Amino acid sequence: MNLIEMFFKGGTMMWPILIGSIIAVAITIEKFISIKKSKVNVTAFTIKIRTILKKKDIAGAINYCLEEKTPIANIIRRGLKKYKFGRKRVTEAIEAAGKIEIGKMEKGLSTLATIAGAAPMLGFLGTVTGMISAFMRIQELQGSASPADLAGGIWEALITTAFGLIVGIPALALYNYFLSIVNKNVLEMERIANEILDVLDETENDFSDDEEIEE
Repeated sequence: MNLIEMFFKGGTMMWPILIGSIIAVAITIEKFISIKKSKVNVTAFTIKIRTILKKKDIAGAINYCLEEKTPIANIIRRGLKKYKFGRKRVTEAIEAAGKIEIGKMEKGLSTLATIAGAAPMLGFLGTVTGMISAFMRIQELQGSASPADLAGGIWEALITTAFGLIVGIPALALYNYFLSIVNKNVLEMERIANEILDVLDETENDFSDDEEIEE
């Protein structure tokens, strides 16, 4: 018996499980693509942006962030655009941009978590309906049912459970994997943002000292 035949033996609960698996695959592909695009050498990026800022070249730092096109670079760029309005505005811009980027990184994860939980439950529901079908068959045959008579209900019970777990277990593993990457990126963004704010403070102080010397 091939997979298609097994699928149709599983009954109606196989369809929502199938739909869930397709959605999970689509989310997985999208997340892997977005992770690849957002990957950045954190050490190199931090050293480069710090070097530019220490030269008091805010415009150069913004242009560098535009070239990188990563979540971390987007956050720093939006913060630097508010540099002339003071540290508070820079911090607020970084926090606002951080929320936006985190939202983008978390996109689809709640759906993936729902599929991870729902697929096994749908499989168990199929098990229940399959057993109900088997017992109804026993009643129809007044207790003289043979194994062949019960096979349909038992097939439905076993197949839906198996397929539900086959979809749910990988979906749960992928959800935890993507969540760990998001958490790691959030920590990196917070660390780099704090470093940039420190550099801006140092630059501003150096600028003030230069003005005092000139006076």
